[in-house]
Amino acid sequence: MQLTRKHVLTWLARLGDIMRENKAYLTDLDAAIGDADHGINMDRGFGKVQEKLAAFEDKDIGAILKDTGMVLLSSVGGASGPLYGTFFMKAGLAVAGKDTLDATETLTMLEAGVAGLVSRGRPVLQDKAMYDAWAPALDAFRAALGKGDDLALALDAAVDAAGEGMRATIPMQARKGRASYLGERSIGHQDPGATSTVFMLTALRDVVRG
Repeated sequence: MQLTRKHVLTWLARLGDIMRENKAYLTDLDAAIGDADHGINMDRGFGKVQEKLAAFEDKDIGAILKDTGMVLLSSVGGASGPLYGTFFMKAGLAVAGKDTLDATETLTMLEAGVAGLVSRGRPVLQDKAMYDAWAPALDAFRAALGKGDDLALALDAAVDAAGEGMRATIPMQARKGRASYLGERSIGHQDPGATSTVFMLTALRDVVRG
């Protein structure tokens, strides 16, 4: 089983729909601990990506992801634009020129994207941020490949781990961004960035599974 260029285009199209459907939910999560703009930014950014997909159809996976990152950088404000834009640009550079990715190459793509997030935002575990979902997801993906699982099963494991990481942000005290200024008042709220991470991985898994 491989990740194809068609899978990636379908994934990005689906993300536009998901972020639109969950705009209010993500905004409510962010309103509790941040600027109340996460849902708005995700809807705007991935909506703009949807508008560009027809122009991406003849490009390889790396170019599609890199161009997605550029769209997000130019259309999303606040902290989200640089973070999500960097994720997709770095992911694309890691798989430049490829039209299909096997499970190991898909992991490389995701690892490069997350490394871009880390270089941009300098998160660590338990900061109450999207990295709290991404880090366990990558660990689970690696462990699944180590057991000989295929791409779909590895993504299943990553989605489950990301969900656990997302829920684990609820009792955390925020240590990054505007939420950190709330101190203990940030406890009891799920992180919107971790939630978007779960949406992203779930959409990718669902596309691979058809």
